[in-house]
Amino acid sequence: MAHYRASDSKREQFRRYLEKGGVMDSLTGVLVSLYEQPEKPSNALDFLKQQLGAAGEETEETQVLRQDLAKLRDQCDVLVEENKELRARLQRFETTPENSTAAE
Repeated sequence: MAHYRASDSKREQFRRYLEKGGVMDSLTGVLVSLYEQPEKPSNALDFLKQQLGAAGEETEETQVLRQDLAKLRDQCDVLVEENKELRARLQRFETTPENSTAAE
């Protein structure tokens, strides 16, 4: 009987550990997502791994998306710099003395 209680105590500690770390919520969310899939995947374990981000190697689609993201970030950086330059040029034109006298 004492062995049974020790086992229950360890289980309860482990359960609290999983809850504290957010593991239970993550697993519950992924399982609910699997349940709500209109067409169940052929390999449920792969689905779980993918949803938890533990699929190991990236899929081809993920690699393409990462490359696209890198390109878009570069484009964004270029556009931000261009925007700064254009704002500075606009600021110079708005504050020239010629414009001040013409406005009066």
